[in-house]
Amino acid sequence: MAGFSLRSPLHRGAACVLAGELLLALMGAQVKALAPELDNTMLVFARNALGLSIILPIMLWRQGPDCLRTTNLRFHVVRGVVGVSAMYCYFFSLGGLALTEAVLLKLTSPFFIPLIAFLWLGERTSLWALMTIVLGFCGVVVLLQPGHAGMQDVLFVTAGVSGAVLGGTAKVAIRRMGTREPSARIVVYFGIVATTVSAPAALLNWEWPTLWQWLGLVSIAACATAAQMLITTAYRIAPAGRIGQFTYSSVVFAALLGWLIWSEPFTLNQAIGCVFIVGAGLLNMRR
Repeated sequence: MAGFSLRSPLHRGAACVLAGELLLALMGAQVKALAPELDNTMLVFARNALGLSIILPIMLWRQGPDCLRTTNLRFHVVRGVVGVSAMYCYFFSLGGLALTEAVLLKLTSPFFIPLIAFLWLGERTSLWALMTIVLGFCGVVVLLQPGHAGMQDVLFVTAGVSGAVLGGTAKVAIRRMGTREPSARIVVYFGIVATTVSAPAALLNWEWPTLWQWLGLVSIAACATAAQMLITTAYRIAPAGRIGQFTYSSVVFAALLGWLIWSEPFTLNQAIGCVFIVGAGLLNMRR
């Protein structure tokens, strides 16, 4: 078997996905750290506004105003509104759940895509896809522990699953645009729409951050933007079916960060839920 080499598009793609998922796990950890200090609406707005301030100048410098020329404005708006709603849910769940649990719930997003694509685009859904959805939800039930969960636990888990549903809807909106819409333009329009939509709520709840909080917000935006660019690059240079499984490395990174920062133990329930959710995702991907 050939060794690892960055000259191989497949290996470069896998490395980009792993680096992107590590950055997303770091972003999640920073959101969780700031959640007790700053309102959720401020975190979402800062992530989008600061991220846009990074990516938009780069795109304008590379492509000029043409980077904003599109015939899919309505789908960009739908994707942006739905995507920022998913972000609200995910950031809220990070504030109340262990980092590993919040990341695992986010990873259920692909299970909803076949159902949403069937309802919206009329794409046929196979029995195999439905079986993996059921298997993934078994993992969610294990994480929730219905017999022991309080109302607050149910609220945070519901937010996490809702974010996954909305995230799946945003991905179907991207598919609806077709292959002619460049990934970079999709990223830029998401930043524009998400910043615009999240601004009013953030202004209503605004508290001026301290210097360290500003540094944390900038770091969140930088990690998220770099991760977007790395993962976009990965799927551009390598087949999705060969590198998609590396997305689940985020569970490992989240578990390690949760243990290092908050001494969060990796419980038996988390391990079983991980087997169900990650296993279902890998089975669906192979199919």
